[in-house]
Amino acid sequence: MSVLTRKIEVLKINTGVYWVSIPEVDLRILCGCPADTVKHLKKRGLIEDIEKDGVQFESGPNAILLSDVDLQNGFLCNLAEFPLLQMLYSQGMLLPNHPNNTGAKPVLLGSKPQIQAQLEYFYRGNYGLISKEEILETGVSEELAEHLMHIKLKFAFGKLKPSHEMVDQIPIEKEEVEIREGVQVRRKDVNVFEIQYLEDEVTIDLNLRDKEAYEPPYNLNYHRISRDYFSIVHTGEGDAWDVNNPCMASIVVFQGKIYLVDAGPDMLTSLTALGISINEVEGIFHTHLHDDHFAGLTAFVRSDHRIKYYATPLVRSSVAKKLCVLLSLPEESFNYFFDVQDLELNAWNNIEGLEVKPVLSPHPVETNIYYFRAYWGDRYYTYGHLADITSFRVLEQNIYPESSPFATYMTEVKTNYLMPADLKKIDIGGGLIHGEAQDFIHDPTPKKMLAHISRPLSSEEREIGSYARFGSTDELIPTHNDFLRTRAFEYLRFYFPDVPVYEIYTLLNCPIVNINAGDTLFKKSSRVSDLYLILTGAVELVYPDIQVENYLTSGSLVGFYIDENDMTTRATCQATSYVSALKIPAPMYLLFIKRHQLVEAYDHLERIVLNLSNSTLFQENISLPIFIRLAKYATLENHEKGGHIRIADDSGLYIVKNGQAALLTLEGTALEDLKSGQFFGAETRFTQGIDAFEVFFLSDTELYYLPMEVVLNIPIVYWKIIETVNRRVESLK
Repeated sequence: MSVLTRKIEVLKINTGVYWVSIPEVDLRILCGCPADTVKHLKKRGLIEDIEKDGVQFESGPNAILLSDVDLQNGFLCNLAEFPLLQMLYSQGMLLPNHPNNTGAKPVLLGSKPQIQAQLEYFYRGNYGLISKEEILETGVSEELAEHLMHIKLKFAFGKLKPSHEMVDQIPIEKEEVEIREGVQVRRKDVNVFEIQYLEDEVTIDLNLRDKEAYEPPYNLNYHRISRDYFSIVHTGEGDAWDVNNPCMASIVVFQGKIYLVDAGPDMLTSLTALGISINEVEGIFHTHLHDDHFAGLTAFVRSDHRIKYYATPLVRSSVAKKLCVLLSLPEESFNYFFDVQDLELNAWNNIEGLEVKPVLSPHPVETNIYYFRAYWGDRYYTYGHLADITSFRVLEQNIYPESSPFATYMTEVKTNYLMPADLKKIDIGGGLIHGEAQDFIHDPTPKKMLAHISRPLSSEEREIGSYARFGSTDELIPTHNDFLRTRAFEYLRFYFPDVPVYEIYTLLNCPIVNINAGDTLFKKSSRVSDLYLILTGAVELVYPDIQVENYLTSGSLVGFYIDENDMTTRATCQATSYVSALKIPAPMYLLFIKRHQLVEAYDHLERIVLNLSNSTLFQENISLPIFIRLAKYATLENHEKGGHIRIADDSGLYIVKNGQAALLTLEGTALEDLKSGQFFGAETRFTQGIDAFEVFFLSDTELYYLPMEVVLNIPIVYWKIIETVNRRVESLK
């Protein structure tokens, strides 16, 4: 909807994202810039192709208003890399002799900390590791470090240019400030801004409401993929500007396990469309840190366990620096989010039978292409994932000219690009930093998929390769195992560790059923007839009476707590994607837990888990096994009205079961009133310059205490703690 005043136009672009235009002063402000915002602007017609003085270029914003907070509802709010690149290059604001290069620069508006974080993040996005010393810290040789700096400087035209030289900054603190020619902006509240020009003014609220999320620019149909022995699922063929498709990415399925190659924007959307819950992902292989391959990392942070992160130290170091700059966290925090598994460059790394070879690819930032292979029959079967690569034309003319001391590397790079495989996905984005299809005319690989574009393939390109549709699969080694039933056995062994294996096989003999996205497994207040052990996908439990929604992912046994005296469901359960589940008849399950004397123990666990699940901290992507582990560590504390406790670095995490309390600084500044389901205890760990807080109990209050390290080992919980603490202390800045 467009709201027009005489001077200012406001358009809502996405949830929490707005466009403010003041034509009289040629000001176009993008308010909020989460992932894929440029694609939304293109779909709304706010970025168009135009021509001036015989030069074609794009229109678009010339200023960005940043969110005051890094995170909302688990999503990064400020990802200005591609909006800034669009202004500098697609609009031509930085290009020499361009008609749109008038000397004006893109403008960043927002708080000083957010502007500084975006400048550092943009700098990392442009250059990755920024010195020979940083490169050497990853353990590479002196020769390779010099080679990488040569590549980096060639793409940067000889100089790594600081972000502040390319982007103007206007901090918004407590006072009203001028943006341009009488246009004023002031902060009314956290993430709420008032923009005024002459007699007109508009209010822009960048806050997401509870449960709101930034919407993807495209709709993906639901797909059901099989858990194969060795196959490739195509999950993205586009680039950062393709409004209809996810960015270039793939899934490698090996022995039933899910491995992702790269993490583009809206990764959760892609996984949900494919019937994969985030907790089902075994690991991610990362090529490099550009946002179209990086922005979806936050999807993996939303897991209930640390997902394996595979990359060479070169790529891992650059990615960790960029992500932690965005979150204003020390670089070691990366290890709270991921289980880091460094790979050796130019060698076959064995990962439980899947062999992976990362190879250097010349690019503005540290980049690896990957070859994956598995042995079957009498030979290896190989998949090559080539993102991002450089065309032979650019390699010859720019990166490795004959006069270069590194010219001998060109043959090695070309050989690596053309390594024979059974299947390849190839970046053909063209231009200065991407590949070209004609370089692969003589590549002996029988099936080549061409990607990293936002246009149809030309007839010449179709002679070389083809284009994969989202969700399509190439099977390299056929499957003769039932990997889902193997997974079901592992989950059942977790739930019933002391039960003999032959008894586990009794439950394992139940059927595995496929459930369509949107189907209802059961409704609230109905009698339980079957239990469901979720093997793939996710379901949602909706408790309408208390306005709570819980997502249960793979590994969760829905109905785990039932007994003969409690056979009525407390929630409605619906599939949020395609789901595969082991369906266990309730009478069989009741007899099973009664025979093994588990009823009383499970009743105790149920009471704790239900109380913990009422907290927003544990309402997303927490599987039942993780809930059970938390319940085993939780202890109940009682505090009388009028009492108080001091929160310092050695405190644990407290969940309010019932009652009411107030969180204050030691100076008495109120930060938040705490009620049932809310938490405290992590404030000092994520707040610089404040050593302690106090909590005063406004009524008799029951708290669950959890050791901090137990909680911080759950990435989605760690993430939400950071988000909540940042919001609480924002008023103190």
